[in-house]
Formats: sequence, structure tokens, C-alpha cells
Amino acid sequence: MTLTLPAFVGRIAFSALAALIGAIFALPLIWFLFAPFNARAELGLAVPDPWTLANFVTVFGNSYAVQALWNSLIQAVGGVILVGAAATLAAYALSRSSIPGKGAVTYILLLFSSVVSGSAAMVPIFLIVSAAGLMDTHLAVILTFAGGLLPTAMFILRDFIDSIPKSYEESAMVAGASPVQAFFDVALPVIRPGIVVIVVWAFVNIWGSFLIPFILLRSSDTMPASVAIYSFYSEAGTPIVTLLAAYSLIYSLPVIVLYLFVSWKFGFRFFGGIKA
Repeated sequence: MTLTLPAFVGRIAFSALAALIGAIFALPLIWFLFAPFNARAELGLAVPDPWTLANFVTVFGNSYAVQALWNSLIQAVGGVILVGAAATLAAYALSRSSIPGKGAVTYILLLFSSVVSGSAAMVPIFLIVSAAGLMDTHLAVILTFAGGLLPTAMFILRDFIDSIPKSYEESAMVAGASPVQAFFDVALPVIRPGIVVIVVWAFVNIWGSFLIPFILLRSSDTMPASVAIYSFYSEAGTPIVTLLAAYSLIYSLPVIVLYLFVSWKFGFRFFGGIKA
């Protein structure tokens, strides 16, 4: 197929525009990757000259910042386990039960979790956590995140479960399986892709959150990395860019590792399976 001159010029112009847009998005990312290894964090100096690991040595020498990474991991993993387990059981119950209005219940929960969120919900959350005596604890953060993420997680998982014919579980029970065995051996492997989606989504939400831990936590022993990152600012509020870049790169690694693990394990071709 021969291109006419206007079509050829248009294709070249489109390719040039796409390359320009790609460069605009890529340059800050390239700087973010190289800045931690740079002794001088200058916007015009993308490639470090010379290369150095001094920024990482300084960051790992900051016990508060290192502890904050562990705190983030504790809170994120705890929240993911609670959200994943509770959402799976609740969504399965809603999908398989014959309760009148169960669809309305799901949508109402989803609506309220979307509308009453963030700063709008922090005052009642603070009062509830304070009255329960859970201030400045990991449990307070985990329960708060679980309560906020659970309705959406239930909504997503219920769609996965609704797509499974009830005859699968009924056949297993006819063969002698108990309802619990039918759930774990038949339904759970099939809805595994939905659970993976929930796990990744919940982890990213909890790992990157700032407001909830900032309000509910007080001591450096429980503060997560999303709050501790501000320790790399001077007293005047000016960021120490080299240390901030190094800590930001370290802070981003768990999410990247989770993405790579899910990509390697599932290849983003989410599918389930039934145990024979």
C-alpha cells in the first residue's frame, strides 16, 4: 500500500508528537531513577557525575526512616489480609444467599464509602478510635483502612462470584463435600483472580496513604513511611532533594515488587481453576 504525501507527512507529525509527549512523561521518571545516585540533585544533571551510594547510606542511617518502612509494611499487609479475607467471605455470602435487598445493601455500602471518605470522615473516625483506646497503634490504622476499602472490595468480588454457576458447588456437595469444602475447593480457586485484584488495589491504597496515619498516629514507633518522608525536609521546609529522592525510590520498591510478582505469577491473564 503506497502512502500519499499528505498521509506520510501526517504519520510523521503524529509520531513526532507522540515521541514528544512520551519524552515529557519519561524525563521526570528518568531523573527520579538517577537522582538518588547523584551527589548533587540538579534538574539539569540527569546522569550522576560521579555516581555515589552516599545518599542511601545516609537514609539507612536514619533509624526513624527505616522503622517507618517496617511500619508501612505492617499496616499494609495487615490491612490487605483483613480486607481480602472479610471481602471474600462477605461477597460470597451476599452472592449465594437469598436475602431480600442484598443488591441494595451492597450499593448503599459502596455509595457511603465513596461519599463519606477522606477528610470528611476523619473527625468521627478520630473520636471512635480515641474512645476505643486505639490511638497511636497499628491496629487503628488497619481497621480504619479495612472499613473504608471493604465495601468496594465486596462489590468487586461479588461480580466475580456471581459469574460462577451455583451448580459447581452443588455438584461438589452431591459428591459428598461439605459447604465449607465446596467453598475452599470449588469457589475459592475460581475467584482467585478477583482476590488478587483486591490485594494489589488494597496494598497500593494503604501503602501510599498519608492522611489516616498522620491523624491517628503520634509516635515515631508507629509512623509509616508516607509520613516519615517529611523528615527529609529542612527546618525551613526546604526538601533535601538527594535524600528525598533516595528514600522515595526505596519507598516505591515494594509496590514495584508486588507488580512484578503478580505479573510473573499471573501474567495479568487472571484466570481461576477448579480443583479436581
